[in-house]
Amino acid sequence: MPGHLDRFVASARSRNRLVVQPRMGFGRPEEMREGLRAVAGLGVSAVGTITLDSHTRVGDHTTPLDRLAQGEHLNGYPIVSHPVEVTRELLRDLHGPAFPVQVRHGTAQPQQVFRRLIEVGLDTTEGGPVSYCLPYSRLPLTTAVRAWTESCRYLAGETEEPHIESFGGCLLGQLCPPSLLVAVTLLEGMFFRQHGVRNVSLSYAQGTLGAQDRGALRALRELARRYLGDDGWHVVLYTYMGVFPQTTHGASALIADSARLARQAGCERLIVKTVSESRQIPTVQENLDAVRLAVAAAAETGSATPDGESFQEEVRQEAASLVDHVLALHDDIGRAMVKAFAAGVLDIPYCLHPDNHGRARCVIDDRGALVWASRGNMPLSGSTQPGRAGRVTARELRWMLHHVADSYDRTDGADRPPLPPTTGESHEIIG
Repeated sequence: MPGHLDRFVASARSRNRLVVQPRMGFGRPEEMREGLRAVAGLGVSAVGTITLDSHTRVGDHTTPLDRLAQGEHLNGYPIVSHPVEVTRELLRDLHGPAFPVQVRHGTAQPQQVFRRLIEVGLDTTEGGPVSYCLPYSRLPLTTAVRAWTESCRYLAGETEEPHIESFGGCLLGQLCPPSLLVAVTLLEGMFFRQHGVRNVSLSYAQGTLGAQDRGALRALRELARRYLGDDGWHVVLYTYMGVFPQTTHGASALIADSARLARQAGCERLIVKTVSESRQIPTVQENLDAVRLAVAAAAETGSATPDGESFQEEVRQEAASLVDHVLALHDDIGRAMVKAFAAGVLDIPYCLHPDNHGRARCVIDDRGALVWASRGNMPLSGSTQPGRAGRVTARELRWMLHHVADSYDRTDGADRPPLPPTTGESHEIIG
């Protein structure tokens, strides 16, 4: 039988509702409980989140309690540091079939986190051996793969129906062409399955162009059926993970567009940001407002969208090529992914991790789409952006990083700001 999250999502899908989930996390148990209680009381199809703090993510379980004792705030909940009984009390009368709670953590070595979530009665988390190592850690990829193998097997052995959501569709949050995001989230989903976790979700982060995102999400669903079968998975979209608009109107519009995108592309779940994302750790009220905004935007959006077909075919072909080449490297998917990064078969643009080749580059083209400037050693056909040869200047990179935020912060509704001209004062990024 599916677990709480899977049954909850399936029920919402049968009623044609998008499940919306905030990313909130607070250091003190009473604050965390109040946040979950408030989300549960919204009366919408929402999932609760316990997001862990940055100390816990790197295995430091002493500093969180020291900081809390000194009256300081944390940017998440230190689930390993707090006693088991405290977290069980936090979840009492909240977590269950009507309100699943997911632990979001960000660690490349999640064994202690997995053990603690089992001890407190939870069975749903997220991450992955690639997606929580290369962007966020300096640990060798082989170390992360071993840690995630152990953690998945433990989770599968200690719970009846655990669920893991791959973070692979959110690599670096931005500036990564959709085909690579789709390939990595599929590979991580298959990795989870190989180590006993049947129920998975596949992620994708909202990018720079709606039509491209819609095509990519349709390609993801098509390939998920090919590689994972017809059940045991669903798709989760993330509101844009890069530099966020600073204005309230810009941030609100971006959040609403992410909800519309999720609805149009048939996603079952949306991880939503808040209007204060660029300024501070969001409050409970700001998270509630974001959920309401997303639910309202999704409810007023139709599901039929004719655009994105050319992007869909391109993403499907490229992602399938990447997945097939990785799977051919070794029967063990974890070892295959390690080999793939070592050979440059997988290569994340602008990722500085030592195990990443770092030869791939992408740019935003005149349509506003993310396209390859250089494919490095990746087995992808087709031409790169004309005239690029993999070269991206520091000035161009900064423009691309702020492209979405600047576009939404503009008040006149005009097109995105033009790409700044390349001049001698710009410093080339090695590529």
